[in-house]
Amino acid sequence: MWAHSLTVQDYQDLIDRGWRRSGKYVYKPVMNQTCCPQYTIRCRPLQFQPSKSHKKVLKKMLKFLAKGEISKGNCGDEPMDSTVEDAVAGDFALINKLDIKCDLKTLSDDLKESLENEEMKKEKLSKKEESNESIHSQAIEEKLGSGEPSHSVKVHTVPKPGKGADLSKPPCRKAKEIRKERKRLKLMQQNPAGEHEGFQAQGQPPSLFPPKAKSNQPKSLEDLIFESLPENASHKLEVRLVPVSFEDPEFKSSFSQSFSLYVKYQMAIHQDPPDECGKTEFTRFLCSSPLEAEYPPNGPECGYGSFHQQYWLDGKIIAVGVIDILPYCVSSVYLYYDPDYSFLSLGVYSALREIAFTRQLQEKTSQLRYYYMGFYIHSCPKMKYKGQYRPSDLLCPETYVWIPIEQCLPSLENSKYCRFNQDPEAVDEGRSKEPDRLQVFHKKAIMPYGVYKKSQKDPSEEASVLQYASLVGQACAERMLLFRS
Repeated sequence: MWAHSLTVQDYQDLIDRGWRRSGKYVYKPVMNQTCCPQYTIRCRPLQFQPSKSHKKVLKKMLKFLAKGEISKGNCGDEPMDSTVEDAVAGDFALINKLDIKCDLKTLSDDLKESLENEEMKKEKLSKKEESNESIHSQAIEEKLGSGEPSHSVKVHTVPKPGKGADLSKPPCRKAKEIRKERKRLKLMQQNPAGEHEGFQAQGQPPSLFPPKAKSNQPKSLEDLIFESLPENASHKLEVRLVPVSFEDPEFKSSFSQSFSLYVKYQMAIHQDPPDECGKTEFTRFLCSSPLEAEYPPNGPECGYGSFHQQYWLDGKIIAVGVIDILPYCVSSVYLYYDPDYSFLSLGVYSALREIAFTRQLQEKTSQLRYYYMGFYIHSCPKMKYKGQYRPSDLLCPETYVWIPIEQCLPSLENSKYCRFNQDPEAVDEGRSKEPDRLQVFHKKAIMPYGVYKKSQKDPSEEASVLQYASLVGQACAERMLLFRS
């Protein structure tokens, strides 16, 4: 449907029923009929913890800003994208955390066995080193040249002198790391309660324990984003929130630069021809919004409505995140960025900044606590990355309740279309129950559908209006005006 004008509450209620907007065009997939069902996904920023791959992106940005260092290899990712390797790395990080719970005996035995094996293998390895080295390096070159996965690289590479790695075992943690854990677990065994006083009573200097406790606390998202830079930093990054309005001086003054960046992005990343990247298309797609700006006293300082979050690097815009700030969420609409800065993984970086921004808004406006990422398409690899921002929920397409993504994934593996709500008795509580109360705007007059339908003879008109009522739900049907010519 075309939305001439919407209150932020109307749009909040619509996206909570599976709708999304592109400019003023508001659409909803017919989930049980489309080839690729699109499930609305939201992240819970208050419980969000950045994964290992997210931390890499944030550290990469800090290095670039501080020293101008550019990471090797361009990662030209889609908005918010993370590589499969990064996702796997995140899983390994979780496994490592669980490993810490191993008891002291297991760690001790592991270390002892590892060291014994290393000694036994040293002699055998040193005899085989010379012959193996030439054979394996040749095999690796052949594999790399053919484009095949070179699994032999990890398994057969000869260890560096003095390392004595045990090749009969899967890759394990360094002995130094295990020794650290042994020491820590020993301290914990001596004092199971882990109280500061206990350590002091045993004659330990009081200063020893607190830093250890501090180092075990994972850095928050804000710590990683806003880490202080040296005075002589190579670059300066500034994020500005600009209302989408040609009456706003900041929006007007940056429009030309923002538009040029959009054209560069669309042509390089999406291979759009120049005639499809005109000012009209840009304005209609990313600058026109049906949302009416609101500034209630209990709302965020910036107010509610549509905004461009501009990323200024050394005085020029390198990325723009288009977002809607609604009563219960920050909703991500689109991101476009300078392809020359793909190495900074701006898609992931901007998503993390938007999650942190949601947390900031929530401090003043307690009910604004979610980050909506658009649609999650399980059957499309390019859209599955959104599931990596956890904890997150998917919207049940039949009852419109939110279900944690972990509970949805097994069903999605079996079927593209799923009803996530496991309660067979549950129904859509917000469904249209009284269609006659639906509000219609007809011949410059507002009237309930019950009055309007008396003047209509076309039977298809009733079917059309009732379908609209079922899709928007009772609350929106009574608040919004359905235009009929």
